[in-house]
Amino acid sequence: MPRSLVALALCLLPSAAVSQTVPPTPNDDDVPRPVPVEMTLAGSDRPDIARFLNVRSAGSPSLSPDGRRLAFSTSITGRPQLWVVDAAGGWPRQLTFGESVTYHRWSPAGDWILYAADRGGDEREGYWLISPDGTRERELLAPSDAFRSFGAFTADGGAIVYATTERNGVDFDIHMLDVARGEAREVFQGRMGLYPESFRPDGGAIVLTESRGEDANDLYLYDVAAERLDTLFAAAEPEARNAYGSTAWLPDGSGFYVVTDHGRDHAGLALYDVASRTLEWVVDDPRDVDVAGLSGDGRYLFWTVNDGGWSEVHVRDLETGADVGAPDALPRGVVGGRWADEAPVLALRVSGPGLPGDIWSWDVAGGSVHRSTSSSMAGLDPARMVVPEPVSFPARDGLTLHGLLYLPTNVPDGERPPVLLGVHGGPTAQARPGFNPAHQYLLTRGIAVLDLNYRGSTGFGKDFARANDGRRREVEYLDMADAVDWLATDGRVDADRAAVMGGSYGGYLTMAAVTRLPDRFRAGVAFVGVSNWVTALEGASPALKASDRIEYGDIDDPDDRAFFTRISPLSFVDGDEAPVMVLHGANDPRDPVEESDQFVRAIRERGGEVEYLRFPDEGHGIRQLDNRLVAYRRIADFLERRLEVRRRPVSEER
Repeated sequence: MPRSLVALALCLLPSAAVSQTVPPTPNDDDVPRPVPVEMTLAGSDRPDIARFLNVRSAGSPSLSPDGRRLAFSTSITGRPQLWVVDAAGGWPRQLTFGESVTYHRWSPAGDWILYAADRGGDEREGYWLISPDGTRERELLAPSDAFRSFGAFTADGGAIVYATTERNGVDFDIHMLDVARGEAREVFQGRMGLYPESFRPDGGAIVLTESRGEDANDLYLYDVAAERLDTLFAAAEPEARNAYGSTAWLPDGSGFYVVTDHGRDHAGLALYDVASRTLEWVVDDPRDVDVAGLSGDGRYLFWTVNDGGWSEVHVRDLETGADVGAPDALPRGVVGGRWADEAPVLALRVSGPGLPGDIWSWDVAGGSVHRSTSSSMAGLDPARMVVPEPVSFPARDGLTLHGLLYLPTNVPDGERPPVLLGVHGGPTAQARPGFNPAHQYLLTRGIAVLDLNYRGSTGFGKDFARANDGRRREVEYLDMADAVDWLATDGRVDADRAAVMGGSYGGYLTMAAVTRLPDRFRAGVAFVGVSNWVTALEGASPALKASDRIEYGDIDDPDDRAFFTRISPLSFVDGDEAPVMVLHGANDPRDPVEESDQFVRAIRERGGEVEYLRFPDEGHGIRQLDNRLVAYRRIADFLERRLEVRRRPVSEER
């Protein structure tokens, strides 16, 4: 991978004599070692970080066709694995025991559950089938050097469709695989960023989606027998692009429901008629519709609306036209859902500040609701978790920024707490009020948190999500400065004691903050971030490259290349940046680990303060519990020292 910017940066280093005193990067001290698990007593007013990291959650619900059993993922063993439980609740059964499970889906035939796993976070998945009782297992596709993206089962469970880069390592071709025979064949030679989404109910056609930047896509219908690709939606100009997701076919195949921002700023829910090629709006809300789904018999339509980050759950009986009220037993939070294939049963996954993530099953026709999973809070009291306050404030150019403000309850009288600015990844993502173990831990230590939705975040309309595209990205880092300035004016926190933490794109913003805004931040914690946009865009995985040219620019263009060199955090390392902790998985295919290597190396060679945790068995994030324990112990200690945390005595905290 080229390192032109790195070579330029090295030319600007101090003398060779100074450089020789600095150990190489990476070195053995950068590889974290496991630590003993030390746990405070349950109910402690100052629970250890290990308590928060041992909080469990259940996710990715997939019901059996009859809606009676539920497959889900949980990291209760230390890494994500596949489990099955009765939808009405009960004792779950663990099915997988190896590498982290990254995806699963119950076959419509009911006899198998498909799951995917990669190798140490490299995102190059293999596919397996396992019986619902866990006693039989088949390999469908072994892991390889190819990236794959699972699409769907046919309605009878006889075949699957997926995309793969195995032909040339870059383009995603569409393959179908006969489940009984285990034989795969290419049905369409694709291109970068092309993926299957769903089958038409008769299995004769496939909905394909092609990335158009990170927040938009084009939509196609591919007739397998006729080998014909029909364009359903494709923007003529990048500025006019739209998003289309959650396609849910009518049982007769005449059309499908789709969540889309077609021709509008916020996403709504529409019905697309294939014959007339028309969209009919079903849900026209000034807020974003997040997800949608249709019951297998076509009677019940489900969708959620994003209300300031919280989810509103809606179900409509299409036979009567009446809306079915969400059950009172369903807690408030961030919600996703999936129908059983053959029954009007909906699995709803809910997370919130005091709910790390559990699944409820709702028989919409019968009205019964069951909590299918009950994850452990590891001795923590959910009632003591802090619920955020939504806030909005102006950026210096007049754009309204948003965030969720969490305030600790144990600050000494007459004092204001220090604050952590959280910056999410994406950038097309949103800070939402789910359970964040690191944030909730820091709150018990007397540190406030502002989870920032900077320009480019989703949930506030298409225009806001694109406010950092291309050359507009140059001023995006200033949103962090404006957030700290607003906190100072608001007065509830001590904005002179501020730190910043983020992962992936948020890791890039953290690197930008400590190098370009050292007067605003006392410290930063950067996970899997980008330090040099030129090398990052050149080394990104094929899935990311497919959207990068619209979201960012073309680094083969000299002007764009110069622009990305100019805004890269590596260009601002001078030894005077704020102290920073950097974390990265060596197997990361999205933001290669060299991004952190070169950033840490440059800081060390200029005499700056940096701590580095380089995990050899992780990818784009930290999945494994033993690694998370090492990472967050170090993070907690780093932030508490840098922010000079002061708390009330334990005896006064209740």
